[in-house]
Amino acid sequence: MSVPLLLTILAGGATFIGALFGVLGQRPSNRLLAFSLGFAAGIMLLISLMEMLPAALHTEGMSPVLGYGMFILGLVGYFVLDRSLPHAHPQDLVDGSLKKRNLQRTALLLTLGISLHNFPEGIATYVTASSDLELGLGIALAVALHNIPEGLAVAGPVFAATGSKRKALLWAGVSGMAEILGGVLAWLILGTLVSPVVMAAIMAAVAGIMVALSVDELMPLAKEIDPHNNPSYGVLCGMSVMGFSLTLLQSSGIG
Repeated sequence: MSVPLLLTILAGGATFIGALFGVLGQRPSNRLLAFSLGFAAGIMLLISLMEMLPAALHTEGMSPVLGYGMFILGLVGYFVLDRSLPHAHPQDLVDGSLKKRNLQRTALLLTLGISLHNFPEGIATYVTASSDLELGLGIALAVALHNIPEGLAVAGPVFAATGSKRKALLWAGVSGMAEILGGVLAWLILGTLVSPVVMAAIMAAVAGIMVALSVDELMPLAKEIDPHNNPSYGVLCGMSVMGFSLTLLQSSGIG
């Protein structure tokens, strides 16, 4: 098994961590969940804008029009997909505001919505790690961090509605498997597309998706989950930690 595919599987598997919190009743605090979302956004923003997009643009044979065009395509594509999906967020569950008769319907919508969100994230993790393993590690970490509250969001209402821990874990697993499926399909399809320009174009689009995900989903969600604290602290910490780690790797000759 390739390392990029393994990273994708591990990132998708983090959904089960959140699911375990949901069925064991040991939910992390809102403050910790919000900080982790901000931290993930910080990692994604720094890697996307400071590493992935510049690397794509500096690929031999890549024109600026194609590079920036693919970046914008990633941004627009994310917003189109996001606006077409049903929305119910983890804070709706952690605050206990959902009525029990609506829990199963909510769980179905959450599973569908999160699965469709996770699918391109799996592709993004695989593509990034295939192009640069160092960046792939950062993306996998960020994706894994924000998959934890997503797993909690799916497992919580299923467990409340059915009383079955097995079903709660199964439904959460479905949403996590969508991310793994995205990575597997990328592995199968992109393995034949060896052109550096093609990989660079895909990486530029992935950078656009990551920026949109961070700004439109993770940061606002962090603020909604914990309105009394500034999500920018998590964002800045994520950027600082990722930037520091990239600096160490590059100075040591690994990056």
